[in-house]
Amino acid sequence: MVYTQQEIEFIRQHSLDMDKNRRLPKAVLDFIYDRRLFHLFVPNQLDGRMTELPEAARQFQACSRIDGNLGWAVTIGAGGGFFAALLEHDVSQQIFARREAVIAGSGMPTGTAKRVEGGYIVSGSWKYCSGSSYATTFTANAVIEAAETSTESDCTVSASVEKEIRAFAFHPEQIRIHPDWNAFGLRATASHTIAADEVFVPEHRTFRFDKTMGFENEPIYRYPFLPFAQVSFAAVAIGIAEHFLEAAEALAVERGGETYVMDNLKKHSDFLRDFTTTFYKSVEASWRELLLQGGISASTEAEITTASIGAAKTALTCGQALFPLLGLAAAMEDSEVNRCWRDLQTACSHSLLRSYS
Repeated sequence: MVYTQQEIEFIRQHSLDMDKNRRLPKAVLDFIYDRRLFHLFVPNQLDGRMTELPEAARQFQACSRIDGNLGWAVTIGAGGGFFAALLEHDVSQQIFARREAVIAGSGMPTGTAKRVEGGYIVSGSWKYCSGSSYATTFTANAVIEAAETSTESDCTVSASVEKEIRAFAFHPEQIRIHPDWNAFGLRATASHTIAADEVFVPEHRTFRFDKTMGFENEPIYRYPFLPFAQVSFAAVAIGIAEHFLEAAEALAVERGGETYVMDNLKKHSDFLRDFTTTFYKSVEASWRELLLQGGISASTEAEITTASIGAAKTALTCGQALFPLLGLAAAMEDSEVNRCWRDLQTACSHSLLRSYS
């Protein structure tokens, strides 16, 4: 999907308020709902708009180029569509088959769950749950408490050494939101901590990542989740960097278009364009391999990781190299280039885009 200049301006007229008020306004959410951007990985049978990964990544990039908060919200929200294949069909229907459906949650197993008749009692807290303020379902991982057994002779307790981890799909009313997302970038993503206190979750609203319950013919669900997430986040970084370069050029021209600054702008724009081309070649090759082979090899996974981290590093370098050249006007928080720079720094801080090699 290519966005018109009118659509771009419509979102950007809300950008400053999003940054200051730390939330997505209804108009922006309606923009997402109307285009079903949260449903890019939801099967068509569930009112989704199933999209191949290379095209979805370009969607994430395009949304992020419009506004970093929009891009991050769409990317995280769309990623929840992966769970449609892991839940029973009736549950997936209830969760996904509506206009505003979107999941917020965490993959970190920072909760505990106790087996009871018909399901589990779950408690825990989970950080960085983007979209928490408008989510219609919350998902989170918890460690299953091991059943204790005692012997008559010495009453010793034995427990399984292997920890079982399950994911749980909560109703919004079962979750408390701690509004603690005070990052200096991507401020409107509502990436708050969520918590559950002794909440009952029935068996049919739990799932495991290694057990598919349906939609086996959809290729996206056979794409490994780690490289899928890295591709998605790298596309966000590229899009935000593109917006940063646009805003930086506009500011540089306004300040007189100094040769040194303009030359550096062109150099980093070329770097980003070239690395973006390389990145998408890798993504498209992995997708072709998936369609032909039914999966992707370990070497292809490693290549995708390298390409994604490399693309994010190149995007981040645009900000790090150019921001100091733009003067005090760029230091103002309400300037467009400042917001882009902060969003870029924040997005590239994600653990899946970092490398110390």
